[in-house]
Amino acid sequence: MPATNAADIVKDDAQHIDDVDNASAAGGGTLHQTNSNVSSRPGPAEKPPLLRHYSDEDLDRLEVRLKRKIDLRLLPMIIIVYIMNYLDRNNIPAAQVAGMGDELGLTTTQYNTAVSVLFIGYILMQIPSNLFLDKIGRPSLYFTAVMMVWGAISGATGAVQNFSGLLACRFFLGFIEAAYFPGCLFYLSSWYTKKELSLRTAILYSGSLISGAFSGLIAAGITDGLDGKAGLSAWRWLFILEGSITVFIAFFIWIIIPDFPKTTNWLTEEERQLACWRLERDVGEEDWSGSEAQKVLHGLRLAFTDVKMYILMIMITCIVASGSITNFFPIVVGTLGYPPIKTLLLTTPPYVLATIVVLANAWHADKSGERYWHIVIPLSVSVAAFVVATATLNTAARYVAMMFMPASVYGGYVCALSWISSTLPRPVAKRAAALAAINAASNASSIWTAYMYTKSSAPRYAIAMGVNCATSLLAVLFATVLRGMLVRLNKQLDRGEQVGGATWLIEGEGEGQVEQREEQGLPGTAAAKGFRFLI
Repeated sequence: MPATNAADIVKDDAQHIDDVDNASAAGGGTLHQTNSNVSSRPGPAEKPPLLRHYSDEDLDRLEVRLKRKIDLRLLPMIIIVYIMNYLDRNNIPAAQVAGMGDELGLTTTQYNTAVSVLFIGYILMQIPSNLFLDKIGRPSLYFTAVMMVWGAISGATGAVQNFSGLLACRFFLGFIEAAYFPGCLFYLSSWYTKKELSLRTAILYSGSLISGAFSGLIAAGITDGLDGKAGLSAWRWLFILEGSITVFIAFFIWIIIPDFPKTTNWLTEEERQLACWRLERDVGEEDWSGSEAQKVLHGLRLAFTDVKMYILMIMITCIVASGSITNFFPIVVGTLGYPPIKTLLLTTPPYVLATIVVLANAWHADKSGERYWHIVIPLSVSVAAFVVATATLNTAARYVAMMFMPASVYGGYVCALSWISSTLPRPVAKRAAALAAINAASNASSIWTAYMYTKSSAPRYAIAMGVNCATSLLAVLFATVLRGMLVRLNKQLDRGEQVGGATWLIEGEGEGQVEQREEQGLPGTAAAKGFRFLI
């Protein structure tokens, strides 16, 4: 298709949309009461101008090719970045095993405070960061900047001389690192449909699991080979080397990671229209549409007036609380009685298993289009693992239980994260705010759970394991509540009902009617175009 013709079509199409919007604003939407259970629903999103000459079969083939292209461009780099993000955030227990606490003279309470203070900064920054990312629409530049800063702070931790310096570095590290994980969840939800998101979220989170697997090996190698080199202790080299690698990798982010589908120059115009259209077709509404259209405060208000966000928040907070054991995993494994180097090596197999389980569980969740059981079953396994770790001092049994802890908790966690975007999809500012708010609140649990893993409670850590069991069971309970709510909402949507119970037929919708349904948990006009919540 010649460029001039395509431009004319785009112009005509935009004019047509403006005319429809103006007519709707002038006359408002017409809402008819009816006793029928059948509602009049518009068809799927109209094809963009450059795709109208393709058949549905051709579009399916183009979409498969585009999705493969997106996967190859996005996923490898965001995994590498998250490996460094998680490595820089969670290398403190390995540093403690390598002698940091002895050299700085840290008490158990001071060490636990150094672990937990990171999450204070992590919580404070998440919502502002995600809303800012949504506003500017340039994740390539934003992620580059924050990665360089957190890498520098991580490296500087190797120079601290006392508890105060360690606290300062940890707080600011959390403050800056907060931009990446919730930002990346939002970023992925801007490229993938709701039935593709669980696996991609799992692939992203596999970065943390790979980091957990290799952090023990890296720490063991540094402790064995660099202790005393250039007059520096092994734990100092741990921070310096990992921080330096992070800064080096950051130089390549802005080149490799594309921006949002509507703001990237990486795709051809045809591919861009397809990337945007498939998201609109998936949910029934357009995704990111320009910084001037991002109503930040409106999205924030919608997120905090939707009861589903609070249910998701409690559920995921409970899961993260159960997973707090990973912040102390080398120390917990150390209670098996092996020397430091062997202890660090023993932390690797559980994370390798976790990577396999998380990816397999998420793949099946996307394939089946189901979320609830893919969360509940892994969490039930975690309860059993925590019970065994507390009930016996048998080395083999306890290590088997430890093997299943990261795999079971994170298997449920990743599917729960993808449930956020499919449950609170539009408007985009609402999704960005909800993802950040839920992630911030859930990480708050890492502040108080840090004080459960004390030397006096080793080796059973009865209080910590008991709390982990309770929070896993609470997560199952709230997942069940959410499932029941979504089933009820889907039935109402099938009948064409409003939340208040009236049935409706849409001939046109005014802004007030759309906003009303957004506030009550329905994604605006998407409800009339066949949107249904994933169960």
